[in-house]
Amino acid sequence: MNIVQIYKQFPTQKACLKHLEAVRWNGKPKCTYCNSLRVTTTPKENRFHCNSCNTSFSVTVQTIFHKTKVDLQLWFLAIAIITNPKKGISARQLGRDLGVNKNTAWSMLIRIRKAEGSNLLQGIIKADTTYIGNKNRDNENVFSLIIERSVA
Repeated sequence: MNIVQIYKQFPTQKACLKHLEAVRWNGKPKCTYCNSLRVTTTPKENRFHCNSCNTSFSVTVQTIFHKTKVDLQLWFLAIAIITNPKKGISARQLGRDLGVNKNTAWSMLIRIRKAEGSNLLQGIIKADTTYIGNKNRDNENVFSLIIERSVA
């Protein structure tokens, strides 16, 4: 998704929460601690109360959005910004794009990369042409040197 689609589909915090609830629970809230379906909603706080374990929780518990003070709309926007470019994005650039400080952007970047990288480099992998090494060597010699060192 691009940035315009994010703003159209998720214009408010409430729309973001509804989307997370639909994705995570498919319309039936479930306690994230005891997996009970005996749940009461508290709409003013955007939270739920489990009647089995007597715990209060939200849809963001045990996700990358847990215990964050940043709006979910900014999180969704950050995910789009991080996953769309070919090359990576720095925390400073993400902070400028979102209007947050670099430490907040760095924390968001780390959480998103950790969630995104859980299945990284599994299965069939395709790599583009790249230059490895310095200017004095040609690519084939450097590539064979790296393979020889990794085998040995």
